[in-house]
Amino acid sequence: MKFLVISDIHGNLENIDKLDSHFKEADAVLFGGDFALFEHEETATPVLEKLLTKHEVIYAVLGNCDSPDFLEKIEAADISVEKTLVFNDGYAVSGSGGGSKFTGTTPFERTDEELSGDFAILDSSSEECADENGHWSNLILIMHNPPKDTKCDAIPGDIHVGSPALRAVIEKRTPFLVVTGHIHESAGIDTIGATTVINPGSLAEGKYGWVEAEKTSDGTWSVKSAELCQL
Repeated sequence: MKFLVISDIHGNLENIDKLDSHFKEADAVLFGGDFALFEHEETATPVLEKLLTKHEVIYAVLGNCDSPDFLEKIEAADISVEKTLVFNDGYAVSGSGGGSKFTGTTPFERTDEELSGDFAILDSSSEECADENGHWSNLILIMHNPPKDTKCDAIPGDIHVGSPALRAVIEKRTPFLVVTGHIHESAGIDTIGATTVINPGSLAEGKYGWVEAEKTSDGTWSVKSAELCQL
């Protein structure tokens, strides 16, 4: 299974077009949020419309620069995984949108409890989908805000600004893949236990990721390879 991993498009339609060959090769697109340019929420709709022409299987969340009301549009387009759980080809995807409260200058800043609360559906589904320890073998999580203390959440000065609550969700549920974004200067790939975490960087800056995963005969999924790429 091949995944094109993108985040933080911020209204840049040109760079979406530059990924046409990757859209064609990918089995699915994992989008970590921020359709819109900072302080220009109106740029989100053209990005959504462009993405919908590129691939039939897109899983997305909102970023902190997106209006919370924009969730209705990505739900109508059937690409949202916020606060829900989607199954396809043997894997499951769930998501959390928005970013941690910081400057208050972006429209979708949330508390740690709100961010992690988007994954409450995993609790109600775990009896059927997880093992006796609550661990999932086929789960992908998409979270705009990165989990704390990885290569994906550091700002200059090596200060880690990710979410402790989101990290706790990962440690509890053990997804095989986590896609994040938000921190442009911290594009990276890391692990939390057996979970691969990737922040592909901002597509507005020409950065994206590519992940290949595989399922074993017993239904367990794992990341075969993960790569950071540049246009």
